[in-house]
Order: sequence, then structure tokens, then C-alpha cells
Amino acid sequence: MKPLQLGPYQVWPPVVLAPMAGVTNAPFRTMCRRFAPDLIYVNEMVMATALVHGNAKTARMATFGADESPRSLQIYGSDPAIIGEAVRLLCSQDRVDHIDLNFGCPAQKVTRRGGGAAVPVKPNLLRAILRAVVTGASPYGIPVTAKFRMGIHDELLTFIRTGQIAEEEGVAAIALHARTAQQHYAGTANWDAIAELKAAVTGIPVLGNGDIWEAADALKMVEHTNCDGVVIGRGCLGRPWLFGHLVAAFNGEPVPESPPLGFVGQQMADHCRLLADHLGEDHAVRDFRKHTSWYLTGYPVGGEARGNFSKINSIAELDHLIAALDPTLVVVPGGERIRRGHTNGPIRVVLPEGYLDDLDDATPPDDGHVMALSGG
Repeated sequence: MKPLQLGPYQVWPPVVLAPMAGVTNAPFRTMCRRFAPDLIYVNEMVMATALVHGNAKTARMATFGADESPRSLQIYGSDPAIIGEAVRLLCSQDRVDHIDLNFGCPAQKVTRRGGGAAVPVKPNLLRAILRAVVTGASPYGIPVTAKFRMGIHDELLTFIRTGQIAEEEGVAAIALHARTAQQHYAGTANWDAIAELKAAVTGIPVLGNGDIWEAADALKMVEHTNCDGVVIGRGCLGRPWLFGHLVAAFNGEPVPESPPLGFVGQQMADHCRLLADHLGEDHAVRDFRKHTSWYLTGYPVGGEARGNFSKINSIAELDHLIAALDPTLVVVPGGERIRRGHTNGPIRVVLPEGYLDDLDDATPPDDGHVMALSGG
């Protein structure tokens, strides 16, 4: 395989952290970079409209560590003019080194406004958004990538056309989460779709995403699909060391065993403190409760201990609970493959009312009315 080329950045191995809402903030990315500092770690997605309007919360979300390079940010929106302006602001103010576009989020609050997974349904709107973003980023030498799903449901697949349009509009690389929006996070990712996309789009790198739980899965995906790299989502929740394992696997080196619980506890303590520096202790501790479940997944610590971790109210309480764990405990057989994060699905995909009436329309949708799709 070749390194992943994104503008001036040559990345080996070709591994990217998927942006995950409420997760891939600066502290989480710092934890991942400890184990593999030279990969692409993408910030959680932010709304283009909020960036343009100077929303303070969104501005805080779009922050990076002082030593973080490249600074990768994912944005979403359904209005070419607004998302193009957001990109020009980010680039002109030297706030990013890489822009990723979200065309795959299935969340109702995103698709009901015509964003995320809804955009590829309208190829002319998709093209207008891509053109606006690439045009806004190009003068600054900022590479643009795009991540999307297979389509709305099995009877409305859009991924091949989306990849081809992205290539035509000057996108540097594309990534396919090999599920439909209706599928959400349930079932098995369809790696055959990644292979189809790779065969159809030959001029830019095609990355695969979906069901990479261990380093060996990444190699299997590459072998199965001929993709140019991998995007890691839920598999790294509570396991930032997975990126170190991936580096070893792609370099043909022995992949380390999952660490004992004593090491995991130290990472938990460090992660929560980084969050406290970022958010303040009260907010950080509440936010970290979900991370404790992910860190402990696969370790035989018992239900009572898990429950106590999920209710922590201070760093001191976290430290006390970590100290009570048996540091010698190891992952149960198959524990690395226990699914973390979202597992729900299928879902009803919600789109703006009348969204499917004219698929050639490039006009941004009016989000005042919505319609729900149950799929075929």
C-alpha cells in the first residue's frame, strides 16, 4: 500500500480517526495520538451555519491542541453558500489544515434539515456543496475530503455517484461507511460496497469504514476491498491504543496484546484530566461517564463496579474507583470485539418534506417540514 496523500500531508499508515459527535474532541485525540502521533485524527463534526454566525459553543468545539498537526475538522450543512463561507472563514483565519465533509450522518436532527446522509440523494446539490468547499479551501492549500454512507436505504443507494462527483469536484479522498442511513449502526458493514466504490473511483484514494474492531480487521478490509486506507470509528472507543496496534499491523510487525486493567486505569485517569483541562472538572466528569463504560468493556470487573464508574462526580472519585480495580485483569476472550458506542437500528430516516420530489434540484432544502422514510 501507499501512504495516504492529503495535500501536503503524507500519512503512513493510511489510518484516519472517524469524527464522532461528543467523542473526538481535543482530549480524545490527544489520547489517540499518544499511541500513533502521525495519523489523521478528525474533530467531531460542527455545523457550517453555526461557524458562520460565530456561535461560541461551536467555536469551542472546533479547537485543537497546540501541537496537533494536521488540524482536521469535519463540517456539515446543506446550503452551498453557507458552507462555502464557513470554509473560507476557517481557512483565512488559519484554524484548520484539513476539511472533511459529512455526507453520512443519519441523525434525525441533521437529515431533517437536508444535511448529512440526505445530501447525496440530490446529486446537483451535492456537487454545488463540494464545489463551494473546494473553491473556498483551494487558495489556502487546504485539502478537502468527504465521508458518506451507501445511501438512504437499500432501494436508494447513492454511494457510487457520490464518489464519482467528489472526484470530479477536486476532493482529495473519500471514505465510505459501508452501511445505509436506515441501517444506522446495526448489522454488519457491507465491505463489498467499499470494493465497488474503489473499482468505480480510481483517481483519488478510497477509504473504508465499518466493523474494524481489531488491527487484523483493517488488513482484512484492505485485502477484501483493495481500499487505500481505513477509517476507525467505534472500535477505538475506550481503546486509544488501537491506533498503535494498527501502525504495527500495517508495518508487518507483531500486534501487541490488549493491555492489562492497570494500564487501562491509568489511561482513564489521564483522559479525564485532559477533559477537565478542556471543559472544567464538573462538565468533564459527567462527560467521561460514558467513556468509563467503553474503557472497561471486555474486562471482568463486575456489574457493581461498572455502575459505580457510570455515576462518578469527581476526579477524586474516579481515582478511588480505579485504585480498587485488580490491575492484573486481562480482556476476556473476544472482549476486543464487543461492540462499543451506538448499536441501534434500523431507523426511520427523516428528510425535509417533498425532498424526493425533484432529485435534480440543487436548491438548499427548507427544513420547516419533514417526512419520514421507512425504506423499502
